[in-house]
Parts: sequence; structure tokens; C-alpha cells
Amino acid sequence: MIAALATLAFLATLWLLVVVGAAVLEESGAKIAAALKGQSANGSCLQLTPARIRPRTRVQQPMRVRPRWRDAA
Repeated sequence: MIAALATLAFLATLWLLVVVGAAVLEESGAKIAAALKGQSANGSCLQLTPARIRPRTRVQQPMRVRPRWRDAA
């Protein structure tokens, strides 16, 4: 009985993966095909806007170290 339930769970999981994969390909299949062909896909989702990137600058204070001399006793 456990083997039958395990098989049923496996088949249900496999079916779910196929359904989700089909939905993903339906959404972005044209984009994937265009990318594989080296073309750009025309779509409203692919509009790129230039982004302004500012590098983060860290201001690190200089370290001031004084040597400690040990007295030989």
C-alpha cells in the first residue's frame, strides 16, 4: 500500500512540474526563442531604462599607531 501511495505522490509531483513548466514556457517562450536566435524580443516587459549608478565611496579614517616598547627587565 505504501508503494502505491508513493507512486501516486510521485506522479502527482511530476504532473505539477509539467503544468508549471508549461505555464512558464507560455509566459516567456517567445523571449527564450528570440534569445536563442540572437534577436531581441519585442515586448513591453523588455523596455530598458538607463539607470544611474553611483559607486559607494568609503571614507576610512587613517590609523594612527604608536609602537609599544617593552622594557627588558
